[in-house]
Amino acid sequence: MWGSGNKRKTTRIDTLIGQSTRVFGDVSFSGGLHVDGTIRGNVVAEDDGRSMLSLSERGTIEGEVNVPYIVLNGAVIGDVHSSEHIELSSRARVTGNVYYNLIEMAIGAEVNGKLVHSPEAEETPAAETPLGGLQAPES
Repeated sequence: MWGSGNKRKTTRIDTLIGQSTRVFGDVSFSGGLHVDGTIRGNVVAEDDGRSMLSLSERGTIEGEVNVPYIVLNGAVIGDVHSSEHIELSSRARVTGNVYYNLIEMAIGAEVNGKLVHSPEAEETPAAETPLGGLQAPES
């Protein structure tokens, strides 16, 4: 598997969003989530470090994605955050930035945004630091 030590990705699918299903609103999950349909909202895995999102070539997500393990073969319109591993298959289309620790890209995958390497140890988000991550100039 991709993780090291006790961190192992979830291989079973606990939740399935079918091809003719549309979800309007945020989706929060743990375990495995497979999407064949459409989600208009953010997709966030609970902080267990093992959850996995699988987006098929028929699937679409319009919102931010924050999941440790991700396999994309569909379209995402929004930023994608993967703290462990992301795989962009040949039909993956991302319109937004991709933040990753480890990335695999197949020929044909498309990212319309930045690829930003984020080490495994997450830093404090800018929104939680004083002045949005900026330091005040010294007088």
